[in-house]
Amino acid sequence: MAVFENVSQYSAKHPKPAGITFAYGTAGFRTIGETLDSTVFRVGLLAALRSQSKQGKVIGVMITASHNHERDNGIKLVDPMGEMLQQSWEGYCSEMANAETDDQVVQVLTSIAQAEGIDLSVTPRVVYARDTRPSGPMLQAALEDGLAALAVDATNYGIVTTPQLHYFVRCLNTAGTPAAYGEPTEAGYYEKYGQAFLRLVDGRPTPTTLYIDAANGVGAPQVRKLAAAINSPYFNIDVRNCDTETLGKLNIDCGADYVKSNQRQPVGMTMQPGARYCSFDGDADRIVYYYADESGAFCLLDGDKISTLIATYLRDLVSTAGVEDLEVGVVQTAYANGSSTSYIKDTLQLPTVFAKTGVKHLHHEAEKMSIGVYFEANGHGTVLFNTRAVAKLQAATPQTPAQADAIQRLWNLRDLINESVGDAMADMLLVETILICKDWTPAQWDAAYKDMPSRLLKVVVADRNLFKTTNAEQTLTSPPNLQSFIDSLAAKFPRGRSFVRPSGTEDAVRVYAEAATCADCDQLAYSVAGAVFDRAGGRGERPAEFL
Repeated sequence: MAVFENVSQYSAKHPKPAGITFAYGTAGFRTIGETLDSTVFRVGLLAALRSQSKQGKVIGVMITASHNHERDNGIKLVDPMGEMLQQSWEGYCSEMANAETDDQVVQVLTSIAQAEGIDLSVTPRVVYARDTRPSGPMLQAALEDGLAALAVDATNYGIVTTPQLHYFVRCLNTAGTPAAYGEPTEAGYYEKYGQAFLRLVDGRPTPTTLYIDAANGVGAPQVRKLAAAINSPYFNIDVRNCDTETLGKLNIDCGADYVKSNQRQPVGMTMQPGARYCSFDGDADRIVYYYADESGAFCLLDGDKISTLIATYLRDLVSTAGVEDLEVGVVQTAYANGSSTSYIKDTLQLPTVFAKTGVKHLHHEAEKMSIGVYFEANGHGTVLFNTRAVAKLQAATPQTPAQADAIQRLWNLRDLINESVGDAMADMLLVETILICKDWTPAQWDAAYKDMPSRLLKVVVADRNLFKTTNAEQTLTSPPNLQSFIDSLAAKFPRGRSFVRPSGTEDAVRVYAEAATCADCDQLAYSVAGAVFDRAGGRGERPAEFL
């Protein structure tokens, strides 16, 4: 095809490294940055095709590896409403990345265009950005070659957070429509979320300082810009771990993943009882909160705690608003602490469903709810108002001042939420809004329910593909009989629960366990890990702690 006549020439500058197989997953492509040149170039080509398949709508491309080590990098595509790439195209991405020759690259492009019935005369439009990783400029240059090869109308947004790029894509594709989302600029982002925050907290007592761990990533400069735009005592922040210039600091001993995994505060953060603390990850799409209790002990407020806080507040507003058939629901993964699930079902009395791990799966389930709250335990999540909920709010006729206020607050909350994707900064403003409006301390938030002790282990196996799951990854169907043995182990402990799921990136499986006491939890976790190792092809020396 003539439209692809320049591709081979550009592709020759970006040869695929030998002996490496690339796979596009929930996080896009992600591996050691220096190996990604050819892949990033080819994603540029695919972004053009994806835009043409959507009649010229804007497609986003983000170069980031989120919470990974600084040596890693990655790239992912963003669909027109700011959502993750349609799953059916993930296979195209992997096929393209693994084409061995320049001619094969053109052949894959041609086959995709034919399979999807793409009108190649449409001008493709793409926006792109990156985080602060040192391999970013090199990979950006490779992306730009891919875009140039297909004459893409492209815009570089520079160094921004991943959720900001998702926001820009949604704004560009909804401009001039009833679903217009905002101004597709950094200033527009800060204006939209900052003003919604101020409308919601106006007249409330001003809070104390919020201490933010920015993981030495892109969230550091961006949250300072947000604070400058808000310019209010309602958002008084102290940003730590904000060195984006020194090599080797990104996500090291800091950031949301470190805090969640290690159950401790990040380096550079001295905690005082009563104060509020939060951590972003490297590209600012995850957030966790934490605080020190009166004895100085570290207390984590993870994605489960954030989800239940938001669901409680929305439930109360919906109840006050008196809008019929408007319901709040919660989506969780199997990694959600059992106490949070019980709290949602029994205390809040809200519907909850489980989805497979990966925010694309949670997002899909949340779209089915009027107002869907979804968070992974790692702090990645958001809230969705579906079209039915929006229509009901638009048609609502309040009968009392309280109803009118609740309906207006629901509208303002929708403006405060980044519905396209999990967004650490927007989620932070949402949590701050609720705490300010309730006049709650972190300890009061945490008191809603007590997490059960839990443990997550990794077992290295010869072949992770032997492990098949169902029931949102909570139940093994293969290897045979392993699930029944795991169930028999869990039944020995009060409130015992355990599941096993294969890793998406390495020959290993994850073992999750929880129980009523720490001792029982550890015994269950190490017993299940030992069973997996012994019965399902554990590789290497058997870890001494496995039972």
